[in-house]
Amino acid sequence: MNVLQQRRVAVLGATGSIGGSALDVIARHPQRYRVNVLTANRSVDAMVKLCRQLKPELAVMADANSADAVRKQLEADGTKSRVESGSKGLIEAAANDLSEIVIAAIVGAAGLESTLAAARAGKRLLLANKEAIVMAGPLLLAALAEGGGELLPIDSEHNAIFQCLPLELQQGAARAGNVSSADNGVTRLLLTASGGPFRGRTADQLESITPDQACAHPNWDMGRKISVDSATLMNKGLEVIEAHHLFGIAADAIDVVVHRQSIIHSLVQYRDGSMLAQLGNPDMRTALAYGLAWPERIDAGVAPLDLLAVGRLDFESVDRATFRCLDLAYAALRAGGTATALLNAANEQAVAAFLDRGMKFLDIACVIDETLAAIPCAPVANLEALLDADLTARRHAARIIAAKLS
Repeated sequence: MNVLQQRRVAVLGATGSIGGSALDVIARHPQRYRVNVLTANRSVDAMVKLCRQLKPELAVMADANSADAVRKQLEADGTKSRVESGSKGLIEAAANDLSEIVIAAIVGAAGLESTLAAARAGKRLLLANKEAIVMAGPLLLAALAEGGGELLPIDSEHNAIFQCLPLELQQGAARAGNVSSADNGVTRLLLTASGGPFRGRTADQLESITPDQACAHPNWDMGRKISVDSATLMNKGLEVIEAHHLFGIAADAIDVVVHRQSIIHSLVQYRDGSMLAQLGNPDMRTALAYGLAWPERIDAGVAPLDLLAVGRLDFESVDRATFRCLDLAYAALRAGGTATALLNAANEQAVAAFLDRGMKFLDIACVIDETLAAIPCAPVANLEALLDADLTARRHAARIIAAKLS
């Protein structure tokens, strides 16, 4: 493959853990890929370093002051990357013709608009931002159909499910978010969960949990927000919602099982009783490499799995009474409409209060539950209505949090 055949890539959320993994995979294949667009939030020094190294045509900072700081440093040393900022800049980064592949790795609801823009523009969208599809699954699938591009899941669980499908079903999922026709043979999806750092603990033992304890995931190196989501099992709840939209599978046909080794990343059950699983060492680069090259496979830099070293694979049921967030996510999915956006907004507010303001770990589920009970859900009519629901939930959750901290 010569330089003229390089595929141009935009990495949205380039300074985060998933962005870093994506850049590592891309660096292993300089003849196949060129990074043309980078975005970040406020990490000025990290963005400047990446721009000097990769020389993208466009760099976007969500924060305007951070963009000014990046621009000044790049101008000082002659790096010619154009620097933009804000939501307008992020949408341009996702949708312009500087890239063919967009890796959506912005954490939280902040990544929603740029993800929709990438889908509408017909990109190959590597979706690592689960909140975008949790909040706006129908809108994202409509944007995908409008743009005629491809959506490939990068969450390890959904990427595993995707890999366990035959090619024709992969193509249906990538282009339409649907593998659920009556004759495809798929009967159930099983998402595996490590159980997080508190697997086996009772509610009483979780009363005095600290943010550092919640962020100490036993198997994965992740950002603080997603680490807390893993500890509450909300991350798995969001993944159930995501699986429903990505694969067109009903909530009742999506199960969660605790698998503490994080070696089997998920499974697909077929009508004939067969169950296919994708196994590998826990490393996001596997999913990223698969998404970048699909339907080919390329080196991800991940060590092959040594089954003799692993020795055994263990499974157990989820303690739903202690880790209530999983059932809250199922309830929101079954309610439909804006309920999943309300769930996501309340969770983001609650996790932030736990990390930054000292709210109790167990109060995260309480804030979400009370918010969902207080705000009626409505059909997802358009993005504006969805963002209004998101804001309403955040304000209500903030009042609940304030009362708990007073």
